[in-house]
Amino acid sequence: MKIGIVCFPTYGGSGVVATELGLELARRGHEIHFISYARPARLASFVENVFFHEVEVNAYPLFKYPSYELSLTSKILEVIEYEELDIIHGHYAIPHAVTGYLAKHVALKNGRKVAIVTTLHGTDITLVGLDPSFLPLVKFSIEESDGVTAVSKFLSQKTLLNYHIDKEIETIYNFVDTERFQPFDCEKYRKCFARECEKVLIHVSNFRAVKRVQDTIRILERVKKELPVKLVLVGDGPERSDCERLARELGLQKDVSFLGKQDGLPELLNASNLFLMPSQSESFGLAALEAMACGIPVVSSSVGGLPELNVHNQTGYIAEFGDIDQMAKYTLELLTNEKKYTVFSKNCRERVLKNFETSLIIPQYLAYYEKALAAAQA
Repeated sequence: MKIGIVCFPTYGGSGVVATELGLELARRGHEIHFISYARPARLASFVENVFFHEVEVNAYPLFKYPSYELSLTSKILEVIEYEELDIIHGHYAIPHAVTGYLAKHVALKNGRKVAIVTTLHGTDITLVGLDPSFLPLVKFSIEESDGVTAVSKFLSQKTLLNYHIDKEIETIYNFVDTERFQPFDCEKYRKCFARECEKVLIHVSNFRAVKRVQDTIRILERVKKELPVKLVLVGDGPERSDCERLARELGLQKDVSFLGKQDGLPELLNASNLFLMPSQSESFGLAALEAMACGIPVVSSSVGGLPELNVHNQTGYIAEFGDIDQMAKYTLELLTNEKKYTVFSKNCRERVLKNFETSLIIPQYLAYYEKALAAAQA
């Protein structure tokens, strides 16, 4: 198949999943065309069967805000025509479901049928898409897609409920490359953050408000009163400055390492002992999945699709979002009980291999593409 993947190129979950999906499909012989305003973060080098098409937004004096959506639609149409695509797979409803719909129907006028698949990732449905100015358009474009998937059962049900959609939404979970993300010794990295006697907590995100990154620093403050511990924060975004300020206010600036955006996640995860995810909204939790693949237990909030990934008292612990005291207690319980920690670590790896390994999820997407192609041809 020839598949166009439309995504955001950033380090957020939707862009990562879209890129990893495209790379895996290319390895299986399919031709993949990424379409975005910049090269996706995880598309770092040349891969056979993978092509990138950059969307250029032209500024014009008449327009106060140049339209990315129209430029994106034009680029999708161009790739459909000249590369003879079979499928356009849009990741994140806004604006990719809408631009896919427009491109499909213009292409149809030109005599070419293409299937549109939309994958919902989270805040495109639970936050941004619920804005009254967006809601009717998001609802319409989802219903007009030839196929719609969501990354968790929670998100599937939330979409049907919030948008009153009369359409089947198939849950296809996020996945992880368990050969790249696996347990291994990484003492070299660990020494960069902590002494031999200290434990290491880690959090990875885009530092948006819904990630509640400040809570990880407050958890550190509580745990540090009883256990030598450091915190590693990976990523960047609008809340980073506030987090740095909070660390200084609490006198923890030497205990928190702000690393910014990083590509060496398997090494950083394996240099850590525990993954923190105190999110206010989380439709799945891809970063937690990658940690679990490395055998790193997770302490998370109970929101969204996280309970579908992190099993309470097996792969980690779950607390109500905002309950910093309980998360700190769970963190201490795991880090001071070596026997329990070893069991949880093993459970993490086994759960990922059984449910979220690449070889299990990619066939689900391929089968769904065939289903969407049939719907488009009908």
